[in-house]
Amino acid sequence: MATTLNQNLLLAVPLLPLAGSLIAGLFGKTIGRAGAHSVTILGVAISFVISFLVLLDVIGGASFNATIYEWLNVPFGDGSLKMEVGFLVDSLTAMMMCVVTFVSLMVHIYTIGYMADEETGYQRFFSYISLFTFSMLMLVMSNNFLQLFFGWEAVGLVSYLLIGFYFTRESAIYANMKAFLVNRVGDFGFLLGIGLVLAYAGSLNYGEVFAHRADLAALAFPGTHWHLITVACICLFIGAMGKSAQFPLHVWLPDSMEGPTPISALIHAATMVTAGIFMVTRMSPLFELSDAALSFVMVIGAITALFMGFLGVVQNDIKRVVAYSTLSQLGYMTVALGASAYPVGVFHLMTHAFFKALLFLAAGSVIIGMHHDQDMRNMGGLRKYMPITWITMLIGNLALIGTPFFSGFYSKDSIIDAVKLSHLPGSGFAYFAVTASVFVTALYSFRLYFMVFHGEERFRNPQHGAAHHAHDDHGHDDHGHGHAHVPHESPWVVWLPLVLLAIPSVIIGAWTVGPMLFGDYFAHGVVFDKVIEIGANHPALAEMGEEFHGWVDMGLKSVTGLPLYLAALGVIVAWFFYMKRPDLPAKVAARFPFIYRLLDNKYYMDKINEVVFARGAVAIGRGLWKEGDQVVIDGIVNGSARAVGWLGGVLRFVQSGYIYHYAFAMIIGMLALLTLFVTIGGK
Repeated sequence: MATTLNQNLLLAVPLLPLAGSLIAGLFGKTIGRAGAHSVTILGVAISFVISFLVLLDVIGGASFNATIYEWLNVPFGDGSLKMEVGFLVDSLTAMMMCVVTFVSLMVHIYTIGYMADEETGYQRFFSYISLFTFSMLMLVMSNNFLQLFFGWEAVGLVSYLLIGFYFTRESAIYANMKAFLVNRVGDFGFLLGIGLVLAYAGSLNYGEVFAHRADLAALAFPGTHWHLITVACICLFIGAMGKSAQFPLHVWLPDSMEGPTPISALIHAATMVTAGIFMVTRMSPLFELSDAALSFVMVIGAITALFMGFLGVVQNDIKRVVAYSTLSQLGYMTVALGASAYPVGVFHLMTHAFFKALLFLAAGSVIIGMHHDQDMRNMGGLRKYMPITWITMLIGNLALIGTPFFSGFYSKDSIIDAVKLSHLPGSGFAYFAVTASVFVTALYSFRLYFMVFHGEERFRNPQHGAAHHAHDDHGHDDHGHGHAHVPHESPWVVWLPLVLLAIPSVIIGAWTVGPMLFGDYFAHGVVFDKVIEIGANHPALAEMGEEFHGWVDMGLKSVTGLPLYLAALGVIVAWFFYMKRPDLPAKVAARFPFIYRLLDNKYYMDKINEVVFARGAVAIGRGLWKEGDQVVIDGIVNGSARAVGWLGGVLRFVQSGYIYHYAFAMIIGMLALLTLFVTIGGK
């Protein structure tokens, strides 16, 4: 098998979705709705097939790391700085390419049914999601920071367009602007990190930067005793905090539910929110040199995993429950990165992509069946009306809570074990957080499951009008406001992607846990071989490998572990509260009003951002306007204008227009010059 991948095939992977996006966006009216979804689905489907073939080649030992196009070459320091488009395709990239294209393909197919009643914007939506796929592929395939940043900003831009897809709705405009601004905060740190790497490594190319990692580790940040590598890594991770919605830059993600459900699945499962996890993994040779940065990553991830999970328990919008689940699971991935268990974090990224896309699309199927009512309090008993949606969502929930032999079990349990074996500062708190989150995850997941699919059929007499911000209106503003309706199963174009996503949600973990975590999968790469060398200081993964004896043995051993019992307890509590005694949740909320208000108001983070940061920014801006712009800048500009005006007024008296005045001035000038010359000559 070839050791170098075909460059033209690699180019086709991102360019085909881009071509589909351009055709659907520019010629949508000409080709119609069928033409728009056909051309975008075809582009993403071919891209997935090529990605899968590339993965097989990479497993066989092939790789690619080369410049595709050199855009600019400028003098920099003692040499030159190349700005280029280049691909780095190793085992990490090949896996990400397959995940992104497969989930995107499922979302494209699903969208045909979900957006069928959309009166306007159908072609535009397909153009956007295909462009989203292109942006993410450019990000994961990059071999340099410039292209990484291009993909990073491109997914942010397209997410802005998609979250605000219903641009006539005020809440959607607020949500997409919130996502855009919060990500700009993270991106500022990301740019600083890239700038530090460029300034001291002298290159934007990954390979050249990693070659200087030992030199970077020996440097101190100017004017401080901090290690330069620590500052650079924390700045890079701040970018990941924005994209991957880590506390406190998580506030944009729940509001992204304002977009249609297909884009919620694409953002939350395989694209934007996983960009930060991928970036830290790709930069692992740098992060491995700073225990302080790793501890910071681990603690932030632990806070996100536990405290965002609590918020899912009090949500009534079906999509927001799944959204807070995403936040919690992203925290798990981040904790794994902080524990130096990069393969484990990436492994959970992969398994999570399948079952989280499944959960979001199943939630969308429920919303279709409920005529776009998203309030779970108006549901119940849907199992017999929507059997395919029911079984696929059950599979997704079982994978999410880490049920043995389901895909999520292998990745979540591996994260818990890796953190338990870590000796970095903060690992004790992180272990507590990810372990306690097992119970919380099971509680909110099966709260959703029981409220939606079992119990009383509350849709026959709905008591709760859905909040305006909590439904995809599809041009039907009357839906979701307390009207009775009979649910129905979604059309095949909607449930087929659910079935196709349910299959890997069950088997992908058992199939890949051995080679990805304890085999040689990541040895087929350009970067991970460096991590293996450096990882001697963080041997958690090696110690886990000594106890691993196959996926069956791992599943059987779970019966002696705490996580399984916590997950079972969470399911039992959810059953008791929402099936046996549905009156208890309201009584508990009334008994602990402060805790309920704290969770219902999302720890008041939105209010803090609004009062402290937003108003602070407005105050700073107003101060700069009043004092800086009006007083200083306008003072200088207007002062200059007044000075010119005064000088003009003086000169105006000289320019009288009378000839005898000018003759008199010439005589006086001549006398002055003669006097000057005589004086100089006398000396």
